Amino acid sequence: MTGALSRVFPIATVVAAIMVVWYGFTVYLNSPWQIEQYEKAGIEWQMGDLVRDTMAHDRPILPAPHQIVTEIWKTTVEKKITSKRSLIFHGGVTLSSTLLGFAMGTILGIGLAVSIVENRAMDKSLMPWIITSQTIPILAIAPMIIVVLNAVGLSGLLPKAMISTYLSFFPVVVGMVKGLRSPDLMLMDLMHTYKASRWQVLWKLRLPASVPFLFASMKVAIAISLVGAIVGELPTGAVAGLGARLLAGSYYGQTIQIWSALISAACMAAILVAIVGVVSHFTLKRMGLRA
Repeated sequence: MTGALSRVFPIATVVAAIMVVWYGFTVYLNSPWQIEQYEKAGIEWQMGDLVRDTMAHDRPILPAPHQIVTEIWKTTVEKKITSKRSLIFHGGVTLSSTLLGFAMGTILGIGLAVSIVENRAMDKSLMPWIITSQTIPILAIAPMIIVVLNAVGLSGLLPKAMISTYLSFFPVVVGMVKGLRSPDLMLMDLMHTYKASRWQVLWKLRLPASVPFLFASMKVAIAISLVGAIVGELPTGAVAGLGARLLAGSYYGQTIQIWSALISAACMAAILVAIVGVVSHFTLKRMGLRA
């Protein structure tokens, strides 16, 4: 029990501190408008009234945490999954493009990493371009990707998944290159002593050694893949997805809706990263790399 408390207590302390700061900023940012309303109505107010009323705005500058939780509850539990107002429906749309983009990015990243490690020319010519590709702002390139793919008849899920792929393949490449080059020189010399081919060295030494690096990079990749899916929904005027919820909220000034979509996306990313972590734990344990 003590061990569990030692893990939970620091997290709970940070969460409590964030809540205190959040509520404080909620009162601070929403109070000018509320005070103006008091003055127009000629109402004498006290600090308790101000705190209560600033946390009950329909369109606050910064919604209180309990308002966001209430909105998430209403749009998940109290709405049918098929409803266009259901966060589960919109989350499922974003999740589908996230997973497809993550899968394509992971496969692409592994393929590029193997090519870079096994071919010196690829290492010298390809790696600088891979690094340079990540300096382009995704908000600038996302509309171009959407337009180009739509021009060739590709629309719907694939264009958004391509943006997720663009973002997610990079950490996989970097992690896999590091992992494929991680075997000790003595082990490499031993493989050469037994006249192992390059394919055997790759399959029996480099790839197993790269698995911990792969899973570490996949945790980053799946989180950033979700970001890519949401960004891909923004320039298309999408009617479904968490990006669509953000757009609709910004159009109509629904800040509570915007924040509920953001918190939902953060929770989805945390769950996806946790799933990759669980798969990583059992895989590495099965390989004998973890007790």
